[in-house]
Amino acid sequence: MEKFGFVGLPNAGKSSLYNALTGGSALAAPYAFATTDPNIGVAKVPDHRLDLLTAMSESKSSIPASVQFTDIGGLVEGASKGEGLGNQFLANIREVDAIVYVLRAFEDDDVPGTSDPLEQLRVLEIELTLADLEAVEKHATKRIKAARLDKSLTDEVDALEEALETLGEGTPLYRGDFSKDKLALLSPYFLLTSKPVMAIVNVGEDQIADQTPIQKISTELGNDSDVIGVCIQLEAETSQLDEDERAEILEALNLGEGALPRFIQRAYHILGLRTFLTTGEKESRAWTFRTGSTAPEAAGRIHTDFQKGFIRAETIQWDQLLETGGWAQAKEEGKIRVEGKDYIVQDGDVMEFRFNV
Repeated sequence: MEKFGFVGLPNAGKSSLYNALTGGSALAAPYAFATTDPNIGVAKVPDHRLDLLTAMSESKSSIPASVQFTDIGGLVEGASKGEGLGNQFLANIREVDAIVYVLRAFEDDDVPGTSDPLEQLRVLEIELTLADLEAVEKHATKRIKAARLDKSLTDEVDALEEALETLGEGTPLYRGDFSKDKLALLSPYFLLTSKPVMAIVNVGEDQIADQTPIQKISTELGNDSDVIGVCIQLEAETSQLDEDERAEILEALNLGEGALPRFIQRAYHILGLRTFLTTGEKESRAWTFRTGSTAPEAAGRIHTDFQKGFIRAETIQWDQLLETGGWAQAKEEGKIRVEGKDYIVQDGDVMEFRFNV
């Protein structure tokens, strides 16, 4: 399961966001270090396609894709050097797949700390960069010595030296000029700033329509970055309501289905994750795969035997299947495609695998 780590200053709204996403009960208090141990929870990835296929097949169960979120304690300036509760927090998210910055933009006299999201981003990036610099410095000297005897380490050492230079300038690796291959060479070191990032700007109810703080962070991180404005308190409160009541409140505020489904879907996609589906009377299910996966690799997401003994995949896009009214009808009409080992699976494919072990 893919993992996301929440990073923010104290009182940024991380624990409330965690609760809203996972239905958890992490302590969310207006003082620093309310969270001392990491909270880990799972959130479902909303997918209307799965809902429609479940209804079409009259499936007994419906199983969405899911992602894991880790909420760590708030960082403060100097955390990488032991300030606040120190670097121990950062250790809790070294193995996540992506970082989610939670940046507070609302003002509240009862909540201490800055409400400037740009200043918060500056502090967080510095702390993550300094933590990575320390980690690289620990390993670089040993690997350079080892590379003198083992030339296969040359590329890795080159990547470490480039990382050392970039981090030493106070620049996170995701802002540097690193190719995917170089980042892959650095992956054994679980560097925080080598991961994909996105940001949630936590706004007040009176700021929901104001795009200014979101645009500031988008500009700072790069205009192609994923930045979402969320009134976390509102989302956390409405997440406790039943579905009809929640929908009524969100509609009254002109918020559609709310920001959380949009956030989860965006978080899911920044890692290049996509979904294929299976459907039948027993269950309809969404399965996660990486962009560019072949049919056998997708089959392996269900079971390794499916991949080992792969023969073929029968597939159709979800909307075409709905139009025909079911798998049997689609087959009769010749709309089910037969794909082999080289087929690159597409987002929204509905698939059945034939295999032999």
